[in-house]
Amino acid sequence: MKQEFTITVYTENQIGLLNRIAIMFSRRKINIESLNTSPSEIDGIHRFTIVIQEFEEVVKKLVRQIEKQVDVLKAYYNTNDEIVWQELALYKVPTEVITEKVKVERLLREHGARAVVIRKDYTIFETSGHREETEKLISVLEPFGLIEFVRSARVAIIKNSAGFHEKLREFEQAEPSEEVIENEFLDKQDEVFSM
Repeated sequence: MKQEFTITVYTENQIGLLNRIAIMFSRRKINIESLNTSPSEIDGIHRFTIVIQEFEEVVKKLVRQIEKQVDVLKAYYNTNDEIVWQELALYKVPTEVITEKVKVERLLREHGARAVVIRKDYTIFETSGHREETEKLISVLEPFGLIEFVRSARVAIIKNSAGFHEKLREFEQAEPSEEVIENEFLDKQDEVFSM
């Protein structure tokens, strides 16, 4: 059964990488529900947060393919139970409705919204939460003349993770093995490279 997955990708360099990753999704006919790029906890390392609806087996293969990209350091996939996530939403409503109808102000307080811009002609409110929560406020404000609405992409943190910083430190501390391993194909050039 298809379910919602959040894919987290740590990258060294974003130039051209977003396009290469997007192509991987479109080739598989997977729709990206939400895409966010941001700096990570490590200076110079960027973090992609991608939300899709798909079968787990497909997501597993996709994440392995993403990790093969040159600029990708690590990619993870998680269900909604394994992450803490939020989306930011902005709502523009006529100011006269807000000032005349105290009920609207109470509704906004109930939904954790706060005013970020108050002008004579309109007021902009901001709230954050899960998609269901931000969408509920749309239906509450529509009867009062909702002018405009926009929601950000998802930001997410993996619950059971020490962070990518820890993974990078482990990688940097890993020392080369003392054991010398011979290349088993070294003396079989004719067999390996023959057509």
